Amino acid sequence: MVSFNIKGKVAIVTGGASGLGLHYALELLKKQAKAVVIADVSAELGRKAIEQFEREFGAKKAIFIKADVTDYNQFENVFKTTISTFQNVDILINNAGIFNDSIWQQEIAINLNGTINGVLLGLENYIKNFKSGDEGLILNISSIAATAPYGLMPGYVATKFAIHGLTLSWGVLEHYNRTKVRVVAIAPGLTVTPLLTESANKTFGPDYERFADLLTTLPLQSPEDMAPHVMTILEKAPSGTMWILEGGEPPYQFKIPDRFTAPKIFLK
Repeated sequence: MVSFNIKGKVAIVTGGASGLGLHYALELLKKQAKAVVIADVSAELGRKAIEQFEREFGAKKAIFIKADVTDYNQFENVFKTTISTFQNVDILINNAGIFNDSIWQQEIAINLNGTINGVLLGLENYIKNFKSGDEGLILNISSIAATAPYGLMPGYVATKFAIHGLTLSWGVLEHYNRTKVRVVAIAPGLTVTPLLTESANKTFGPDYERFADLLTTLPLQSPEDMAPHVMTILEKAPSGTMWILEGGEPPYQFKIPDRFTAPKIFLK
């Protein structure tokens, strides 16, 4: 498989005004992307992000669009504005997400519905029809919380398991062949971002907080360590795959066991 070349491509990063999304955008520009479009609900953080990009990479390399990914029309406007400004769109990083089980309906709306909105808009229309080269790409953000049970955060875990499943399903060869858009997911480990550091009072209640110590046993990483590895995934990962990024190490693939070959454990 020939590596996907980020140079000259146009990318949308949702939730890109801060945290990991901001670092993904920076890495894309370091890879000489033509432009990055930041879609976020925070106009203030968006303004600061664009100022940072302009200082580091010059003018006209990035724009900010205020958008709520749970609103299909707002999300579609991001694609339309991207194309009217830069003529193409090649990459979507479906990064917008929260951890807050105390508002689980909103958590599901952002993490899952927002991701589905992005895939539908990109795969079925805008990336498929307006990519600049032979191939486009959608990167969904799952989590190591989609690889095991985490009693601390069942609602959040549910959204990340769902993102894994939809990536596998939209990533099948038949969808790729008809769209020439790869659909890939990453499962970041514990990363020092506001999602992790501002997690107090975001569970279903005190009975869930007792599981918080589990997180201290997992390896930490910084966004600066992790984000460059995401570029490797954009360049090389086959459609319908998920890659764990933990402890600053290179990505490795996470695969669900084949139920037809795995040993059967019967209930007795």
